[in-house]
Amino acid sequence: MAQLVLLPGKDRSLARRHPWIFAVSVDRLRGRARPGDTVDVVAANGRPLAKAAWSPESKIRARVWSFNADEIIDDAFFKRRILTAVERRRLMPELSSEGGMRLIHGESDGLPGLIADRYGDTAVVQLTATGPEKWRAAIAGALQLATGCKRIYERSDSDVRRLEGLEPVSGWLLGEASEAALLIVENGVRIKVDVVTGHKTGFYLDQRDNRLLTRQLSAGRSVLNCFCYTGAFSLQALAGGAASVLSIDSSAPALAMAADNLALNPQLDADRALWREADVFESLRALKSDGQRFDLIILDPPKFAPSAAHAERAARAYRDINAFGFRLLNPGGLLMTYSCSGGIRSEHFQQIVADAAVSAGCSARILRRLAAPPDHPVALHFSEGEYLKGLLCQVD
Repeated sequence: MAQLVLLPGKDRSLARRHPWIFAVSVDRLRGRARPGDTVDVVAANGRPLAKAAWSPESKIRARVWSFNADEIIDDAFFKRRILTAVERRRLMPELSSEGGMRLIHGESDGLPGLIADRYGDTAVVQLTATGPEKWRAAIAGALQLATGCKRIYERSDSDVRRLEGLEPVSGWLLGEASEAALLIVENGVRIKVDVVTGHKTGFYLDQRDNRLLTRQLSAGRSVLNCFCYTGAFSLQALAGGAASVLSIDSSAPALAMAADNLALNPQLDADRALWREADVFESLRALKSDGQRFDLIILDPPKFAPSAAHAERAARAYRDINAFGFRLLNPGGLLMTYSCSGGIRSEHFQQIVADAAVSAGCSARILRRLAAPPDHPVALHFSEGEYLKGLLCQVD
């Protein structure tokens, strides 16, 4: 097995059990390794440190599979790790009845570059690094064994794969569904999930608890849902008794599915829902010009900053939409605002929102900090896993 030799002093992050080894920390590769091959990671003095997946084209030159330098990385390893991840969710009573759930959350479950979500009896996997790419068959087999899922679909089509020198890959790994759209029930609301063409693995499971909170806050309120995608926040607001819900997104197909989702739930009052295909930034300006106001506004934009290098530009975009959000609130109104950008840390996001409130000329306070649900755990040694952050704010 090839050895990845680190530069002197560059083993400190591994000592803290951070799973990424950056190119700037590497002295040399002793021996030969293909992308995704397991390598022995050793300190400059030859001391064994870990087993990791080699990625020669990425700035993250290797990702650690195990901090036990003697552990063997084979099919049995993935069976153990995947079963442990699945069992971890089974220990959480609040997840027992969920139709949609994250099963594997990458580094936080000890499986760097691997995401797996379950929708009913179908699992969807996303491989974003060379390590899981090499072990695709073992991962699919272990996932089927641990979950009993009848079908497994691969959605390895995210842009981050290009940084690893990988091409996009999608398709059925096990079984096949008659239709691309699956059906789940979330907090009593039926929702279609398109695992083939939908965002991420088909749906935003990381907002489940925050959508439930939206439901609990919506009674009698006028609601504005920006970047609504297929309407999951909007449906929960309607289920909570919202007086009206205006939902805005630039994607016609997403809005069409949102309308389908509403039709799947005849218990909801469709007359209280309005869908608008438009650019959110332009719509916020138009709503302000028209003098419209809302009691509850949801800002859940796409990832403006995929990395820290994009943070400054992303901060301007977050500041703009939040300033408009504050301006459009009635006195005492609530703003639920989110960032899923890994390049924006929690403290930075709070400062951005605070600056937006100053720009809007209003005073506000944080009622609650918002995050992903427990099926998206965060390893203590990998703070990057806490990508979703949000604030529930109230204006005076």
